[in-house]
Amino acid sequence: MNTTQLTQIDADVANLARGAAILGTGGGGDPYIGRLLAEAAIREHGPVRVASVEDLPDDAVVLPVAMMGAPTVMVEKLASGAQFAQAVTSLARYLGVTPTHIACIEAGGINSTIPIVAAAQLGLPLVDGDGMGRAFPEIQMVLPTIYGVRATPMSICDEKGNSGVFETVDNKWAERLARPATVEMGCSTIISTFAMSGAQVKQAYVRGTLSLCERLGRAVVDAREAHRDPVLAVTDILGGRVVAAGKVTDVQRRTTTGFARGQATVEGIGVNAGSSIELEFQNEHLLVRVDGVAQTSTPDLIMVLDAETAEPVTTEALRYGMRVRVISAPADSRWHLPESLAMVGPRYFGYDMDPVRFDGTVSSMPVPSMPASSMPVPA
Repeated sequence: MNTTQLTQIDADVANLARGAAILGTGGGGDPYIGRLLAEAAIREHGPVRVASVEDLPDDAVVLPVAMMGAPTVMVEKLASGAQFAQAVTSLARYLGVTPTHIACIEAGGINSTIPIVAAAQLGLPLVDGDGMGRAFPEIQMVLPTIYGVRATPMSICDEKGNSGVFETVDNKWAERLARPATVEMGCSTIISTFAMSGAQVKQAYVRGTLSLCERLGRAVVDAREAHRDPVLAVTDILGGRVVAAGKVTDVQRRTTTGFARGQATVEGIGVNAGSSIELEFQNEHLLVRVDGVAQTSTPDLIMVLDAETAEPVTTEALRYGMRVRVISAPADSRWHLPESLAMVGPRYFGYDMDPVRFDGTVSSMPVPSMPASSMPVPA
């Protein structure tokens, strides 16, 4: 999907942050805050070099860094400047390694830009890839999990200076223990997790994510300047579709157990006049229905864009009266493996249904009920 290759990230990160928020499927944090953090770090420390996954040495030491918690909270409770590098250096010290690269664990308005901050502060290159190709709400929900990569040791730190390292028996337990710790630390923390070699990144990561983010953001701006439809520019790049268009008439959102959970109702307009569109989310959008019929479900991507400008609308930013278009796009094909669907499919989130692909078709792939910690590793 993406042929653009970034060689470095400079102070103009607006397009990258915009594209990351699109891929973040409603989660991954506020893109404006992420952009400001990245721009400030680059102004202080200089541009960040970008390394393609293909060019990583097999013995590279790659440490991903991310925000954990409810994106709603981070709008008001900003991380401290020291948290980003601290999460990486704490984990490196615990492991007794010297990191060679920083990486994103997911795509998102903050979780694609926080690693830029850490890379700038530490003077390390940033990997052009991520562990999902989108955003998911729980730690274990990354492709490295299905390849047997451990989430722990994992460092965690808050803006007050508290920090620690978790060692857990599996990746699901990393989520179960770090989530309540995050709640106690103010519902948002910075973590470094899934330490990997270059060889593991080559096997498990989605490639070219940052380049794709920049391309998406630039396509939106270019389409607007050329008076073309910027929403269709996004669906063209992602190979997706417009599910429906409408006006937001109701949003029910709450922050519980460290997540932003809720539902939104959109009243159809234009070709969708008379229809009711329902969105269900847990940090990220998990399900969209039109007139009660599921149109797309996790693990494929569900994104909400401003109807005219195609600016991404995160789940914490959804408001009554907004005119939006809901779009969907295919996830990385590995998310539709049976072992992946056991971890991120609709049934994991409590929906008694088979996965619905981005094009509205129902997946016929059987979904096992095994816990994520017992997933087989693909050959």
